[in-house]
Amino acid sequence: MESCACGAPVSCGTKQGLIRLGIDLSHFDYVVAIAGNPNTGKSTVFNALTGLKQHTGNWPGKTVARMEGMFAHHGKRFKLVDLPGTYSLLSMTVDEEVARDFLLFGQPDTTVIVVDATNLERNLNLVLQVLEITDRAVVCLNLMDEAQRRGITIDDRELARELGVPVVPTVARRREGLDRLVEAIAGVATGAIRTNPRRLPCDPQTQAALDELVPLLENAVPGLPNARWVAMRLLDGDERVIEALENGELAQLVRPRNSATTRIEGVVSA
Repeated sequence: MESCACGAPVSCGTKQGLIRLGIDLSHFDYVVAIAGNPNTGKSTVFNALTGLKQHTGNWPGKTVARMEGMFAHHGKRFKLVDLPGTYSLLSMTVDEEVARDFLLFGQPDTTVIVVDATNLERNLNLVLQVLEITDRAVVCLNLMDEAQRRGITIDDRELARELGVPVVPTVARRREGLDRLVEAIAGVATGAIRTNPRRLPCDPQTQAALDELVPLLENAVPGLPNARWVAMRLLDGDERVIEALENGELAQLVRPRNSATTRIEGVVSA
């Protein structure tokens, strides 16, 4: 595959239609979140797609850096938001809270979950948590060259069937697999690719509690995305979610789905 040797920011393309737009954030059709554990090559994926070396800012009200950039594909513009690296979405740290809130309330059109192919089992914990929140996801199976050097073989097609979302092997630092990744991102964002994410089943008692709690949440916070996930956190005694419900923060975080700017700037506040 041809690779671009330009510096950042750039505006060059691949045969499959990827045009790296760098920091040009003037207009976008879709929002793409990039999530993953630390040290999985998440920022390398971001840079390879956008052509940026680094462009950072802070989440509103938080001292947590974020990276934003843009690429275009077949006439559509995709804004990428690189979420803080985190092992979990259970909101034990500010980084986890930022990532969780953006995925839940920002409702990105596609979430790319970057995983380390050499340590897949550990990374799947975050993958399953993200799939509890959103249907629109793509797994980027990065560091495949390292996995091959260690004699690790991964059947990405079988993994995709098990997870119910596209799985794309990549070596982001060499830009290998990026064309397939972009096609998957665009397909999920536009609805051309249908997903059916794997979700862990509940025991009957928990399911009965969810059936009772979810309608109450939907009435209390109209427009709440994925009320089932919020209900699960309440049942687990998540103090941060309980506090957000009691003080009205959950209601404040709910924003119109068609406001892309609000999805970026209004999701995380002090």
